Amino acid sequence: MEGDLKKKLLSGEEASPEEELSLVKRVWNESKVMWVVAAPAIFTRFSSFGVNVISQAFMGHIGSRELAAFALVFTVFVRFSNGILLGMATALETLCGQAYGAKQYAMMGVYLQRSWIVLFLTGVILLPIFIFSSPILVVLGQEESISKVAGIISLWLIPVVFAFIASFTCQMFLQAQSKNTIIAFLAAFTLIIHISLSWLLTIKFKLGIAGAMASTCLAYWIPNIGQLIFVTCGWCPETWKGFSFLAFKDLWPVVKLSLSSGVMLCLELWYNTVLILLTGNTPNAEVEIDALSICLNINGWEMMISVGFMNAVSVRVANELGRGSSKAAKFSVVVTVLTSFAIGFFLFLFFLFFRERLAYIFTSNNDVAIPVGDLSPLLAVSMLLNSVQPVLSGVAVGAGWQSIVAYVNLGCYYLIGIPVGILLGKVFHWEVKGIWIGMLFGTLIQTIVLLVITYKTNWDEQVLLARNRVKKWSKIDLDNHETVTSDN
Repeated sequence: MEGDLKKKLLSGEEASPEEELSLVKRVWNESKVMWVVAAPAIFTRFSSFGVNVISQAFMGHIGSRELAAFALVFTVFVRFSNGILLGMATALETLCGQAYGAKQYAMMGVYLQRSWIVLFLTGVILLPIFIFSSPILVVLGQEESISKVAGIISLWLIPVVFAFIASFTCQMFLQAQSKNTIIAFLAAFTLIIHISLSWLLTIKFKLGIAGAMASTCLAYWIPNIGQLIFVTCGWCPETWKGFSFLAFKDLWPVVKLSLSSGVMLCLELWYNTVLILLTGNTPNAEVEIDALSICLNINGWEMMISVGFMNAVSVRVANELGRGSSKAAKFSVVVTVLTSFAIGFFLFLFFLFFRERLAYIFTSNNDVAIPVGDLSPLLAVSMLLNSVQPVLSGVAVGAGWQSIVAYVNLGCYYLIGIPVGILLGKVFHWEVKGIWIGMLFGTLIQTIVLLVITYKTNWDEQVLLARNRVKKWSKIDLDNHETVTSDN
């Protein structure tokens, strides 16, 4: 009793008027706050996914070799870079979310600039794989003619890599303040521009790869320019105080948290890539890969919803921990997980019912549609698990547990999921079904572990940890500011 009182006094949490409301009213209020972040985030993810689909569609009008090269570059190199940069950028979600909840608004602009520096240096380190992509693909056993075209496309995609840096960091900076509606508007505007410009450059003027890739680069940079203007030109007066030399100091804590975040998310994003690579070595690989790619394409669209909820719960948890409200943080986790699960359960039933009929949206080939029907139960289970697992990862980001989840992901995905998949697929000859079941088994174990960790978390202790993190970094920035002022 006395210990609990001490924790509450230390955390500064007081009885909130919110807690005196009925459960239905509290759920309604939390849902409204959650959807303010989740809805624009989901729409933005759908739009970003749409940019890739549009680019791929117009590349297909140029030629089959160009289409294959584009798909290869995006699957191997862009996904690899995207995973690293997005993962490292989630460190900013933790820092800005907790700082905003603690009302340490001025720190957020400094965190944003530090993240820019860390991610820019990471982007420079990644450049060689795009510059030398053609010989890399040849070494990996790809056809030389396709690898040569892929090398040209990779050079065009270098600006896209740096676009990821501005995009991810600005989005997380704005989401922490629930100001991400502007991101959704920019994403919608970008889609319209991208479709129009792609048609103009590739169909009308027939500029080939140069036209398609120029439109793709602009599609990634147009929303970034809008976000940067919104952040730096007066629409975030409390959280952006201008460029500061403090951004170049005390970078190591940001680097450590960014690396933990990067490892955590990369292990998740590369999991499906492993599934495709393993499937490519099965008998009748062409049909299996076609069927699997249709399922994963559908699954990818559904994942955009889950990632939106992941963003929402990370913001809500970080804000409430920074504010000192452990009960509100816990309640936001419950509401977001149940909301995402309800949507996932609906999709689970939908895909169990329609099965191979969905395949005819993507193909008229019965030889491909029938395997899609066979894989549909696994697709449905994937959607059910994906409705919970990413949200729990978002809880980890909001609370700053990235290192713990990185170990969980490594064990569940790569020490359990992939070996079980290889055993079922290769040894027991279940082929793509066996590989996918093994991967799902790894995801199931990971989801259970994260549920147990979240359930057993002492949220009062998490409030103390968040408050200590904010106070420690705030003191560092204050000391640095005083030093700079005295030097001047």
